[in-house]
Amino acid sequence: MNFSKPTMLVIALCSMALTFAQDIELTKKDSIVQSYWLVSLGMNAVDDSGHEFDRLFDLDGAWNIVPYPSRVSVGRYFNNGLGLEAIGSYNQYQEGKIVDKVEMTEDVDYYAMDLRVSYDLNKILGETGFFDPYIGIGAGYTDANNQGRGTYNATIGFRTWFSDHWGLDFNSTGKWAMNTEKANNHIQHALAVAYRFDVEKGLSRKGMEKLALMEEMEKEQQRINDSIADAKEAERLAEQLKKEQEAAALAAAEKAKKEAEEARRAVLQNKINNLGNVYFKLNSSYLTSQDKELLDQLVYILKDEPNLKIKITAHTDSRGTEKYNQWLSERRAERTLEYLISKGISEDRIAHEAYGETQLVNECTDGVRCSEEEHSKNRRSEFKIIAFD
Repeated sequence: MNFSKPTMLVIALCSMALTFAQDIELTKKDSIVQSYWLVSLGMNAVDDSGHEFDRLFDLDGAWNIVPYPSRVSVGRYFNNGLGLEAIGSYNQYQEGKIVDKVEMTEDVDYYAMDLRVSYDLNKILGETGFFDPYIGIGAGYTDANNQGRGTYNATIGFRTWFSDHWGLDFNSTGKWAMNTEKANNHIQHALAVAYRFDVEKGLSRKGMEKLALMEEMEKEQQRINDSIADAKEAERLAEQLKKEQEAAALAAAEKAKKEAEEARRAVLQNKINNLGNVYFKLNSSYLTSQDKELLDQLVYILKDEPNLKIKITAHTDSRGTEKYNQWLSERRAERTLEYLISKGISEDRIAHEAYGETQLVNECTDGVRCSEEEHSKNRRSEFKIIAFD
């Protein structure tokens, strides 16, 4: 059987599609755990020193830890990222540790029962493999230092999974007493071995994209196969390919034109940048003879490029009040604009904006000691291209 050139082209495209399709398949890596039950057993550390938020890692003076498993939890997690978990823990305030800003003179038991709603941050960040960060809020009841209290809880943590079932859970929970007159706030840290069961899996985002691509390729393959059986359809595809190539060539030409324009714009901006900025004296908006020489060079560029439009941005240093500096930068922008207009540049080619002390070029903010030279770098007018036809 003899085939026309367009039909032979379709057959070649079909062969290429078959080869590409063979390289795409769903694998175990394309599936993720979506919902499950979880139990965990591990250790907890309580910091109720009264300085817990200022001295977060004062292990020796404030962290209370018992040398055996002291925390257990059970929870259910759903494929929308939410989870509900009940947690029970035991600890002991130890003699010599700081509790409520007082050194303990004897060991005192600590008990806590908490209920937490968690959210899997991978739903926002995208899948991160074995790393599973989460946040949570909840409430509970704590008996600590012989004081019972209800607490509002906020948790941040992450789980790292070694398999579909086993992993480690790290988290820290801030506990705020509902009645602060009877008890202080405190922090509870936890490290536990986590086991999940009744696991339900689904495709990851990448897996769903791959499946959609495979389905799309199957449809395309069927379309190509149908076209091979019809010589006219093959001719039509060849003509379509020709048009697509012409469109691609046209798009490439447009892209090259745009890139040339962007390159020309970059050259002009670099030329303007090489002139430098107008720098003002302290508390002044007047242009010096040196400033005018610089602006005269800018006028030359604007006259040489009649389609060029620029924007003047005026700034001050951080000395003085914000309101005064905003007013001063407006005066500097206006004087710069007025000079360019006086040299024959049309006002509709120049935009201007004042930023006061909000866009410093160095670290010379309020309260920072800087030399006069460092401050002077912020008292400036800059020029940026905003249109180039």
